[in-house]
Amino acid sequence: MICYRNIHKAFDIPVLTGIDLEVETGEMFALFGPSGTGKSVLLKTTLALIVPDVGDVEVDGLSVHRGPASNLETIRRKIGYVFQHAALFDSLNVYENVSMGLPEDEIARMKTADLSRRVWEALEIVNLEPREILSKLPSELSGGMKKRVGIARAIIGRPEILLWDEPTTGLDPINSAAVERLIQRLSKELEVTSLLVTHDVEGGLHLCDRVAMLHGGTLRFCGTPQEFKDSPDLVVQAFVDRAAAIAALDMAVV
Repeated sequence: MICYRNIHKAFDIPVLTGIDLEVETGEMFALFGPSGTGKSVLLKTTLALIVPDVGDVEVDGLSVHRGPASNLETIRRKIGYVFQHAALFDSLNVYENVSMGLPEDEIARMKTADLSRRVWEALEIVNLEPREILSKLPSELSGGMKKRVGIARAIIGRPEILLWDEPTTGLDPINSAAVERLIQRLSKELEVTSLLVTHDVEGGLHLCDRVAMLHGGTLRFCGTPQEFKDSPDLVVQAFVDRAAAIAALDMAVV
C-alpha cells in the first residue's frame, strides 16, 4: 500500500539517507527511532508535506512525487493524518475542526444535515459525546480530548490509510494507553492500513504487525515485534532497554 523508494532528505545536514520500506495493505506498522532521526519527516513525505531530495513514495501504486499532479489529490483522499499534538485550529470549534478533514469540494456538495451527521459519527467513533463538545473551542478541551478530536478529523473522510504522527506525545501513561487502544480498535474496525510513528516502544510493539527502526538516517531494523525484541543488534538492544526503563519510570510516577 505504501512504498518508500530510496528516500533522501537533508536540512543542512542529512536526515534520511536511502530509506527503502514497504507497508502492506491492511497492516499495522510502527516506526521507531530516537528523537531527530527522521521518523516524522519520512511520514510527511507520504503526503508531500515534505518533498524528498532524492527518491519517491508510492501509495497504492501511484507516485507521490514523480507522477502527475492529479496523483497527489487522489492520494490525499485515501489518507487520514493524525498530527502530533492534534494540531487543531484554535479559532474553530470542534464541529469546524472535524469537518476540515473533508475535501472542500465534497463539503460544497453536501447538505448541512449530511455534514453534521458525518461529524457526529466521527466523534462517536472516537468515544466523544458530540452534544457536549461540538461547540467547544480547543482551549476548552483536555489533552486527551484534543487527541480524539484530531483523530475524528482524520477519519471523517473514510480513508484507506491512517498516518499517526506521535499520537501519544504529551499524554500521561493512562491517557496514552487509552489512545493506543483506540488506535488498535480503529485500525481493525475501519479496515485501514496504519503507519504509526511513535516513541512509545512498548505500545507500538503491542499494537503492530511489523515494526521498523530508523537510526542515523538509515533503516536499522525491519521485522516482527518479537524479532525486534530478540534482535542481536546492539543499537536495537540499547534502544529497547532504554524505552523499557523510561516506561517503568512513567508507571512508577503514576
